[in-house]
Amino acid sequence: MLTIVILTKNEQANLPDCLAAIPERYPIVIVDSGSTDDTIAIAVSRDCRIYTNPWLGFAEQRNFAIRQCDINTPWILFVDADEIYPQAFYDWFESEMAAATNTIDVLMVPSILYLRGKRLNHAPGYPIYHPRLVRRATTRFVRNHTGHGEAVINTCRIGYSAIPYEHYFYHGEIIEWMHKHVDKAAQEVQLQPTTGAVMTARGRLSVLLGRSWLRVIARFLYHFVFRGGFLDGVAGLEFALMFTWYEATIYLQAKAGIQAR
Repeated sequence: MLTIVILTKNEQANLPDCLAAIPERYPIVIVDSGSTDDTIAIAVSRDCRIYTNPWLGFAEQRNFAIRQCDINTPWILFVDADEIYPQAFYDWFESEMAAATNTIDVLMVPSILYLRGKRLNHAPGYPIYHPRLVRRATTRFVRNHTGHGEAVINTCRIGYSAIPYEHYFYHGEIIEWMHKHVDKAAQEVQLQPTTGAVMTARGRLSVLLGRSWLRVIARFLYHFVFRGGFLDGVAGLEFALMFTWYEATIYLQAKAGIQAR
């Protein structure tokens, strides 16, 4: 009934824990975009089926998995290498979701974020939903309004999970994180909603607010004050500062682009 798909590139640090949490009864497909570490060896040791495809974006990689990786199960669960799904999610799928043959095409699954291994209970602003469990025959991904994220087409019937997965998004590699997010910020300078894509409430609000400098201040206040990030202690402050820096990076790149014209 279900195949697990994991997108990878140099994920030797995260992949073992990710794989260990997946019940052995499910086949696992790895879509790798050029790993040079032990990612592939780790995947082979778990008998994963491995495919390679150059990285073009999350939407493109997920569509590659759906259409070109010889998956024949009705359902696909997309799990990133730094994510862990609890056993309760798989139990729920077996008892409930597998029977939902005519009502749902895409299940939006909430995430719980971990910073340096500490669970953030407030700062990110929950719930944060992502399209993760999809019906193979009827789902297609497109880029979302940011240019680097993904959404599903709006012909899909959407459901929402009450069981979150754990996202260990940051272990302290700040320089690597900043380099990656400078590139993401460049894509997010112009928010362009994709025609026919399902947008989250956060996405609609982001497009509505545009690219004012006020967003930089608002980003910090949102995470640290309004959502109670201060209750997460130092980790909450670190999270708020990281994403305030990201918002400032978007603003400065947008301003530089306007001045260059």
